[in-house]
Amino acid sequence: MIGFSVFGILYASLIAIRTDDMKRLVAYSSIAHIGLMCAAIFTRTDYGLQGALLQLFNHGINVIGLWLVINVIEQQLGTRKFSELGGLAQKSPTLAIFFCILVFANVALPLTNAFVGEFLMFLGIFKYNVWMAVFAGISIILSAVYSLWMMQKVFYGPISPKVEMATNTDKSLHFSLVIIVLLVIVGGVYPQPLLDLVKDTVHAVLVK
Repeated sequence: MIGFSVFGILYASLIAIRTDDMKRLVAYSSIAHIGLMCAAIFTRTDYGLQGALLQLFNHGINVIGLWLVINVIEQQLGTRKFSELGGLAQKSPTLAIFFCILVFANVALPLTNAFVGEFLMFLGIFKYNVWMAVFAGISIILSAVYSLWMMQKVFYGPISPKVEMATNTDKSLHFSLVIIVLLVIVGGVYPQPLLDLVKDTVHAVLVK
């Protein structure tokens, strides 16, 4: 089952690289992350289970945040295709900052909420099988490739005609998006309370 999970991670990541749609990219990225969680759970190691439970919570936060940003873009510009976007940071700098933070969380950079969970999952997989950990680790590189490419394509580079005609989309920001970004930062800087809660749950499962 771990082998199938790792295959699913790589397959979803490769499809994400080829898509021209922001929502589809986030959806395929989510499939890849879920595949990593499944692989970690099937190891039945303490690190793997802790990381999977922690990541299940944090990934949900990150995906909601990414979808909120994409919805703002789609409502204001009428598109979510990379080929029709570009230079949005010049029009909406606040939205660009929020999106960058969420993308960094999606890549599980240190000081974001996803880092600890993903690190623990890889420790669990490594503890189970080194080669599985190596193949799963490729997903980190692929995740960085398509996530950072999405950020660069949408918010930086030359301004596209659709973006040029748009008003400042910062006015459409939701208060919930601010809360989500704060959770991403707080969860990365101080993950201990949630980690303690997860440890107790995992201990109860492994004892059984």
